[in-house]
Amino acid sequence: MIVHENRIRVALADDDVLFREGVSSLLARSGFDVVGQAGDATEILPLVREHRPDLVILDIRMPPTHTNEGLDAARVIREEFPETGILLLSAHIEVEEAMELLAAGHRVGYLLKSRVTGVGDFMETLERVAQGGSVVDPSLVRELIKSHRRNDPLELLTAREQEVLALMAEGRSNAGIASKLWITEGTVEKHVHSILSRMRIPGSEDDHRRVLAVLAFLETR
Repeated sequence: MIVHENRIRVALADDDVLFREGVSSLLARSGFDVVGQAGDATEILPLVREHRPDLVILDIRMPPTHTNEGLDAARVIREEFPETGILLLSAHIEVEEAMELLAAGHRVGYLLKSRVTGVGDFMETLERVAQGGSVVDPSLVRELIKSHRRNDPLELLTAREQEVLALMAEGRSNAGIASKLWITEGTVEKHVHSILSRMRIPGSEDDHRRVLAVLAFLETR
């Protein structure tokens, strides 16, 4: 179990009651404080206003139309409570609609629901977002890379650099990327420098700024 001196307070919205209850149970067992649950976007806003959670987990598609209700609620939460972390969940790759929110570059994340099967990684992601970080599922980054135009600078990245870029978007440090890819930290630094240079984005040692740079570039493709 993750032990917190100050338990992270979480509100959760998903119309799939079994999924919602399962995530809530995992959170409680992992040391988080679930302050409320909602089955649709209209229910989550009053909960957030009442309890002021550190983190809100939102499904993007919820009743009544199952389109972008969760994303719309996330925008309201970000406007009213900018210090509240927001994690978007989706069963589908639909990051285009969320790009404006993601481009904020802090206290925000976007994961595919399939990623929730890795409980330890999921809990680590929640902590990272609640504490001010940014996390984007690498599958979403890869999908955006594939959709770019031929003259896009991302086309110049090597396969390894694309792997490093995906891990950067997850919010990992150079050391974390090195461990994941079984390469040295120095090699990662070279890849990061090359990526930012090819993409014409100034480098930074700050992980959050690196994620912001990646998202901002993808937004302008």
